[in-house]
Amino acid sequence: MRSSVIYGDVFTRHDMEAHPESGSRLRVALSGVPENVRWRAPVRATESDLERVHRPEYIRWVRELARGTCFLDTNTYVTCHSFEAALYAAGSTFAAVERALDGEHLFALVRPPGHHAEPDRAMGFCIFNNAAVAAAKALESVDRVAILDWDLHHGNGTQTAFYGSDRVLYCSVHQENSFPKTGWLDEIGTSAGRGYTLNAPLAPGCTIADYQYVFDEVFIPALTRFRPDALIISAGQDALSDDEHGGMNLEPEDYGVLAGMLIDGTDLPLALTLEGGYGPSLGKAIGEIFSALSGKRVVPVERPLHRSTERVVEILKKVRFC
Repeated sequence: MRSSVIYGDVFTRHDMEAHPESGSRLRVALSGVPENVRWRAPVRATESDLERVHRPEYIRWVRELARGTCFLDTNTYVTCHSFEAALYAAGSTFAAVERALDGEHLFALVRPPGHHAEPDRAMGFCIFNNAAVAAAKALESVDRVAILDWDLHHGNGTQTAFYGSDRVLYCSVHQENSFPKTGWLDEIGTSAGRGYTLNAPLAPGCTIADYQYVFDEVFIPALTRFRPDALIISAGQDALSDDEHGGMNLEPEDYGVLAGMLIDGTDLPLALTLEGGYGPSLGKAIGEIFSALSGKRVVPVERPLHRSTERVVEILKKVRFC
């Protein structure tokens, strides 16, 4: 299956020196992209596209503030280039979904990230919710979309966007009790969406063994039952052991393991969009993901399973959607 990457300089122009979420992290990510991957130009979303998830007054507020440099909350900044970059980040994520629907793996290496952004507020370095906007737009032409979020932090904004919907399955594996302190086991959706949100909060220090167990026992069976037309990956690599903003113990090759498990377990092309990841081995992790997209499979080093992970899986296996 073909693999492509979406990238453009517009994503590095959203920048603030010395901020963790700066243009330099994207340059690290790009170092892992193989030479034989097809490069595609970024695609700009419209404000109408954003309104599928975000309130019009919030979009206007961001546009006005982004005429200069300021903070939208305690840690999410905008500059004069940020609004345009955010439009391209959302549009490029949807372009990845379109390519996936045509049978192509595509990784949108975009900034700013999106999974913390709520319908009416910025949060956690995120301005607009790229994965949620892409999913909402895709639902105009397909029946069901799944979003799997393997970022170290829970994607509260993505969860909020579809919490009452039975057309989107949201699966998140993240470090428990970390920012933004959401994504608990009992957050499973509401009304028609009850059972369509699956949160696996794992203890700090977990390894690929814990992630594999969650994928094998919960996420892949749920994806098989749900039968999505498209699978979006909120691909944050901040669970790497060398990421000073995290507390997990994944290695670069482990992200290839996770991507390979999803490809083999669902037989679906992956539409990946960059979320977090701030450590020096981010580029290596991106390279391992592309290796998995090209068909390479790695057997990880055997590691012990945390007892707390067994309990998380035991609880999640009781969650069922209609």
